Amino acid sequence: MDQRQHQPWTTWPQAEALIEEHLEGFLASHDPARRLAADMERFTSTRLFDWLDHLILSGDQCFVARIRATGFVPEAAETGAGITLFRHPGAQLPRLALRPGGNEPGALGIAIKVDSIADFLLAHGIQAPVQGSVLSPYRVATIWPEAGRAVLAVERRGYRGLVPQRRPMEDVARYLTARERWATRPRRTDDEQKGLQQTLGLARDLVREVGRDTAAWIVFEVERDYWQRRNRAGQIQKARQDRLGLGWANHDHHTFRSSRSTFTTLAAVMETLGFVCRERYYAGNEAGWGAQVMEQSHCALVAFLDVDLLPHETAIDFSHESLPETDQLDTVGLWCALHGESILGAGMHHLEAQFDFDRLRADLATFGIDTMKPFSDSHHLRQAFTRGERWAVDPARLERLHASGRITEEQYQTFLTNGAIGSHLENLQRREGFKGFNQRNVSSIIKETDPRRQIAG
Repeated sequence: MDQRQHQPWTTWPQAEALIEEHLEGFLASHDPARRLAADMERFTSTRLFDWLDHLILSGDQCFVARIRATGFVPEAAETGAGITLFRHPGAQLPRLALRPGGNEPGALGIAIKVDSIADFLLAHGIQAPVQGSVLSPYRVATIWPEAGRAVLAVERRGYRGLVPQRRPMEDVARYLTARERWATRPRRTDDEQKGLQQTLGLARDLVREVGRDTAAWIVFEVERDYWQRRNRAGQIQKARQDRLGLGWANHDHHTFRSSRSTFTTLAAVMETLGFVCRERYYAGNEAGWGAQVMEQSHCALVAFLDVDLLPHETAIDFSHESLPETDQLDTVGLWCALHGESILGAGMHHLEAQFDFDRLRADLATFGIDTMKPFSDSHHLRQAFTRGERWAVDPARLERLHASGRITEEQYQTFLTNGAIGSHLENLQRREGFKGFNQRNVSSIIKETDPRRQIAG
C-alpha cells in the first residue's frame, strides 16, 4: 500500500541545524576531517554533510530532550557499548549515536559512508584495521583519531546497526555468485513480458540464497554499474568520487522506466527485494505520466518507477492493478518502446545523487557535460538533469513503431539516423531534511525528456 499518499513530506530546519552545529564544532577541532570536507567540495562537487552515515555524540538528558524536540526518535538497532541510536522518521538526515555520560554536548566522531573502505584507505594513503569481514553487512574503520575524536569510514549492505559483522567465507562466495548471476542475466529479449518474469524469478532466487536485504543491495549495485557504462556524465562523476575512494554512496534514488503492461511485474521485483510503496506521483494531464516511489529502509535505497498513465488512473493502485495497453505512447512508453525496459536492456533512466548543486553544474561543464534547466529550484530542493546521452535505436524496434503508426515517418528517419535520448545523471541538493520530490514541476522535465522533443538535436 502507499503509506504516505496523503502525508506530504516537510522540512525540518531545526533538526538540520542541530547536526550542522555539531558537525561544524567537530571540523573546527579536527584538521584531517576539515581537509576531507574541502577535498570533497573541490574534487567531487559534494558536501561532507551528504556523506554522513551518523554522528557520534555525547550529552546529558537535557541534550536527549533537545534531540527529541527536533523530531529524532530512538531506533531499535544493534549498537553495543550502551549507545542509543536516534533516527528522524520524517527527514532524510544522518542518524545520531549518543554515548552515555558526558556533560557538555559535542561530537566525538563522524562516520562517512563509502562503497568500499579498502578503496577509501587506499585513496588517502591510510593504514587502519577494518572491523567486520569482507562483504559483510557492516564494516568500519577508525581513521584520523585526534584527541579522542575520530573519523570513521563505514560500509553498509542492508544493516542498520553499529556492530561490525563477521560472516563465514561461504557467505562471501554466495554474495559473489549472486552478484554474478544478476550481472549476467539476459537483458536483451524480444519478449519483455517473459524477460520481466525471468527477472522476478531470479530476484526470488537471490532472496532465498543470500537474504532479502543483501539481495537488494546486490541488485542496485549492479544496476548502477550497468547505467554508468552507458552514461558519460556518470562515468566522469564516478571517477571524480573514486579519487577520494567514495564510490556512489551519495546516491539519492534510482529511476526505472516501464511499459504499462510490465509495470506490476517491475513493482513485484522491488517488493521481493524488500521495497515498500511510498508516495505516488502524477504529473498532470498534459504529461501523461505517473510514478510510484518505493523504499527499502534497511538498505537506504529509493526506487522511482515511471510509467505512462491516463487521467482516470491516478486514483488506482497502479503498482498492483494491471494497466491495459493503449494506442498512444507518451514520454515513458515511447522511451521504453525505443530502448527497452529499464530493468532489462535499457538500464536506469537516471541515477540521482546528492551534490553541491551549483558547484557540480560548473565543474561538469569543464568536462563538456551540460546541465539542463533546473526543474526544482527551492531552498530545500534543487534538481536538474545533465543533457541526455543519445543512444542508437534497434532498427527492428523502429520498424514496429512505424508500422503501428506510433511514430511518424520523420521521427522514424531521425531516430534511425541520430538515435534517441537515453539516460541522464541527476544533480540534486537537499536542505532541511526534506525527503520528498517536486510533484508540481516535475511534469516539465518529463516532457523535456520525451525523445520526440529532441528530434532536432
